[in-house]
Amino acid sequence: MKLLHVDSSILGSGSVSRQLSAEIVAAERLLHPGLEIEYRDLGQQPVGHLSGAHLAAAQGAVPEAEALRQDVSSGQAALDEFLAADIVVVGAPMYNFAIPSQLKAWIDRLAVAGKTFRYTEKGAEGLAGGKKVIVASSRGGFYGPQTPIAFLDHQETYLRNIFGFFGITDVTFIRAEGVALGPDQRAKSIEAAQTSIAGLAA
Repeated sequence: MKLLHVDSSILGSGSVSRQLSAEIVAAERLLHPGLEIEYRDLGQQPVGHLSGAHLAAAQGAVPEAEALRQDVSSGQAALDEFLAADIVVVGAPMYNFAIPSQLKAWIDRLAVAGKTFRYTEKGAEGLAGGKKVIVASSRGGFYGPQTPIAFLDHQETYLRNIFGFFGITDVTFIRAEGVALGPDQRAKSIEAAQTSIAGLAA
């Protein structure tokens, strides 16, 4: 089996999502001896944001600039890693009610017609089903369904829907909320998330 581990936080060692995603990978390693792991750090080595030149290259135009050729190649490598993985672990903090822009840029490289989805007479059809996605979600406040500001959650809702669009129905969120509300709440939230991670291996 192959696992793709993706981190997107810009906070380095101070990142809650990075801590949790690493612990999720460790739990999956225990569950699946011999698991092959590929790691991509979007905070340290981001995938470029899409441009008109990228779209032209996707339609068959030959990139003239070497930098663009390398970027197109990097995007293809990201797609290949994703397609090859049986399990995808994503560290996804909430930034301004949504996901980090570098994580969105990575997802834009995955959303390729004929690879992860296709349009049919009956509508869109996901082509990347059969994978398991586990998201390590961290949030400074509380945005769950029962909270007054649940409508501001464009992080987990987006991720669940985009992976669903790709045909992936097995999506689990390991969530640490309220991590910006003081050290006690941060510790409590991380501990609750770790309990959920332990449940993955149960």
